[in-house]
Amino acid sequence: MKNKFFFLFFLFSIAEASANIKEKIIRNLENTNNLTFNFEQNIKGKTENGHCALSYPQKIFCKYNLKNGKILVSNGKSIVIKTNNSYYLYPLERTPLNLILDKKFLVNRIENLDERILDDKFVNFKFFEKDFEVNIFFDYNSLDLVGWQTTDIYQNLSITFLDSVKKNQKLNSNLFVLPKQN
Repeated sequence: MKNKFFFLFFLFSIAEASANIKEKIIRNLENTNNLTFNFEQNIKGKTENGHCALSYPQKIFCKYNLKNGKILVSNGKSIVIKTNNSYYLYPLERTPLNLILDKKFLVNRIENLDERILDDKFVNFKFFEKDFEVNIFFDYNSLDLVGWQTTDIYQNLSITFLDSVKKNQKLNSNLFVLPKQN
């Protein structure tokens, strides 16, 4: 009888800890207004890195460590990818970043998803929305967003790792103004 009681207590403790981590991630996300971070991104085997500032809702500025001066900017409606020689403008809603940059959407999805704990280091939530598959990762200890993996409508796999994440920094709102075309 003691063994059964211990086993049930153990299962209950695991379930409660699991629910607890999800609630803590949601609370942390709700209390996050912005993030700054270094990133490494891999798309179709090509790796790029740089620094980003993300501001909820749906704004991001990323400067890549590339000679071509690549930046990515979202003002919450559109997204621009600009280099010294090119300029691409997309509606944000047609990209998976639309989902990742929408804190309210993420909170609502996370509330209704089961999390996966990976090596006691990461907490992962996976969802499908429109034509996008999104895996989002949080640090198990800090509860901060530490990356995402998306598959877009063209079946391109994009993996983004975040490092040196800082929350609720003072950001210049001009960062999120779309750059002009060359």
